[in-house]
Amino acid sequence: GGAPAPFPDSGLVPPEQALDVACHALEYRSPAYSAHSVLARWQRAILISVVVLFLLGLVFLPWVTGVVVVALATASYIWALGFRFLIFKHGARGGRMMKITDEDARAFPDDRLPVYTVLVPVFKEPLIEELVEALERIEYPREKLDIRLLLEADDTETIAAASRLRPRAHLTVIQVPRAEPQTKPKACNYGLLTARGTLCTIFDAEDQPDPLQLRKAVLALERLGPEYACVQARLGFYNSRQNLLTRWFTLDYGAWFGNMLPGLVDISAPIPLGGTSNHFRVDVLKAVGAWDPWNVTEDADLGLRLHRAGHQVGVLDSTTLEEANPDLINWVRQRSRWYKGYLQTFLVHMRSPRLVTRQLGWRAVADMAIFI
Repeated sequence: GGAPAPFPDSGLVPPEQALDVACHALEYRSPAYSAHSVLARWQRAILISVVVLFLLGLVFLPWVTGVVVVALATASYIWALGFRFLIFKHGARGGRMMKITDEDARAFPDDRLPVYTVLVPVFKEPLIEELVEALERIEYPREKLDIRLLLEADDTETIAAASRLRPRAHLTVIQVPRAEPQTKPKACNYGLLTARGTLCTIFDAEDQPDPLQLRKAVLALERLGPEYACVQARLGFYNSRQNLLTRWFTLDYGAWFGNMLPGLVDISAPIPLGGTSNHFRVDVLKAVGAWDPWNVTEDADLGLRLHRAGHQVGVLDSTTLEEANPDLINWVRQRSRWYKGYLQTFLVHMRSPRLVTRQLGWRAVADMAIFI
């Protein structure tokens, strides 16, 4: 029925093939879901036709072309603003945010906690000791914790810093061999191949997660039921007052994780995940093909793939602090990468309009079109 092929289990992949699987499993086994080649032939034909018509219009009918372009842009903005107002209104009700108290999280019996894998892609982070200290504050039984630092094999500075870390049974340092694409999702796929957990999450190198977040995610997934494949925790910033840009960033994230995502959950729309602090059932994550190494916003893509496969995503009221981008130029680069990735994701998932409409329904496809 057009579903992606499952990501292979570790026992079925010989070590010498692990890198190839991490880079190309989705591309080879489910090319319709891979961003390795973004445009389908018919999409390319339509794009070229639109560009040609636009250029001809500018030459021969500039006034009419201008009116049509402005009218389309205005209609799109009105539609987008109306939709965002709707989901903000739904999110403001607060009923879709999973709230687990610290007391409930600590009271959950340790013998019922599953093995939990924490994937931490690291690149050019010589202060890796501070990262490990933040991870060590996680309140979870050490015998059930599987932390995997994913280092790039050519990142000699970080590897040297990691070699000075004190050995811990629950901490594994993995060197990801050099290969294209050199991306975060490729590193996560490589780490997932040998992961021990039945649940897993991702933290970025600068993240400071809520120490009880793993326990809260376990309890949230148990309360939500098996139809929920993932819960997304909130993201915030520890440098929110550094300058005007970081204040704006904080407002943006506050609205996104506090209202927009719960609103999308409330109307049963696809959820574009964040790049960190999303907590997955590993069996479902593998069933939908894991991460796409060729997608710039692999998290948003994975959220849509989960929804297309019939799974739901919840929002967890537990905050991970990270660093807001304080530099305008770097901020523009970051946002440009996000927009590129969202466009990639939209084009990939609209390759087969009939299939995606059958999987999601016309309303969810319309929601995805205007929101993504």
